[in-house]
Amino acid sequence: MKTIFARINWFFDIIIIFTGLSIKMLIWKLVPKPYASKIASCFIHTLMLNPVKTVGKIDPEAQMLIANHQSDIDISALECTTTRDLVWVAKKELFSVPFFGLAIRLSDDIAVDRGSKAALVSLVRETKKRLDQGRCVVMFPEGTRQSSPKMLKFKPGAKMVADKFELKVQPVVLINTARYFNLKNKSGSIGSITVVYLEPFIASKRNETWLEDLQVKMQNTYDEYIAKLDS
Repeated sequence: MKTIFARINWFFDIIIIFTGLSIKMLIWKLVPKPYASKIASCFIHTLMLNPVKTVGKIDPEAQMLIANHQSDIDISALECTTTRDLVWVAKKELFSVPFFGLAIRLSDDIAVDRGSKAALVSLVRETKKRLDQGRCVVMFPEGTRQSSPKMLKFKPGAKMVADKFELKVQPVVLINTARYFNLKNKSGSIGSITVVYLEPFIASKRNETWLEDLQVKMQNTYDEYIAKLDS
């Protein structure tokens, strides 16, 4: 019975997400940037009954956010927590997905061709363009969604970009979002989503292990919040 309700909830969540993306596209030219994305994201979480609770806050000078990635609603959850103009780094294939691809192309997000040897060069170039526009770049260093509590090993792309421009990086931990919307398992549930902003830092290639150290810190933060939920 629990599985049936999770599947029904997921089905209605899909409708809500598509409606939210439609709203974004309809109002894109009617409201100042980046508020179409914010309005659509908050609409999605309100109707899904997954309100977003924030612990800490985004640094107004942060240039890059590094976040764990569990669910397709991670992006909308983060968008709900800030008025900053976020630019998302995503695999190139997503930009060709019908309907959804149009929604992310509107936002001028960064497409990465993971099968190309020139992908890192392109990422660096496109990141510099967005930074010059005053936008904040968001990267999921795991490279793909991981619904289990254990984060995947962080890929080096985020560190290479952050080191090159000595960016102010702020880590963000999304707590258990796969519980509320899991596209692979076709399940969903209601409940509050927690987004934890950790202390920012300036990236430097002189610190060779900061990405590995950051993963440990983010995993420990995640584990602490999960333990509170289970207690």
